[in-house]
This record gives sequence, structure tokens and C-alpha cells, in this order.
Amino acid sequence: MAGVRAFSASLKELRIILCQKGESSKGVRDFLEQFYIPLKQQNPKLPILVRECSGITPKVHARYDYGQENSVDLSGMHKEQVLNTVNTLADAR
Repeated sequence: MAGVRAFSASLKELRIILCQKGESSKGVRDFLEQFYIPLKQQNPKLPILVRECSGITPKVHARYDYGQENSVDLSGMHKEQVLNTVNTLADAR
């Protein structure tokens, strides 16, 4: 399992969208509970936006230099899988 780490300066923003109670968002909620603070400590200037909406499919969106964006569906993932996905997006530019 990859750990929490500092990201490249080309990553400008992370947006995490999840459902407050939906089973498909459980891993995302667990990820935020365990990894949000260490992630912010490693990346203090990176905006990490968390948006909750009832009944929505959990996703993470990454915005890079020049307005490029990638997103990944996080449905049914465990917290470690969510962390690996975030790390992969951080490197994807």
C-alpha cells in the first residue's frame, strides 16, 4: 500500500465527491477519516475540496496546470484503494 505523500506542484486541486450515507461511498468516508489530515500536512497549499451530496456516485477529480482535469469513480473502493487512486491521479499529469 502506498502512503500519504507530497504531490507535484502541477496538481492544482483535488475534489472529492461522496454520499454521506451511501454504501458505495463508505471507503471514501473511511479514507477521509484516516488520511485527510496527513494528506493536508504533506500538501498544505493544495486545495482539497470535499463535497457531500445525498445519493451521488463517489468520485475524485484532479485539476492540473492549464486546466486539465481527470476524474475517477470511487464506488465500492476501500480506503487504501482510494488512497492509491489519489496518488495515481497526482502522478497522472
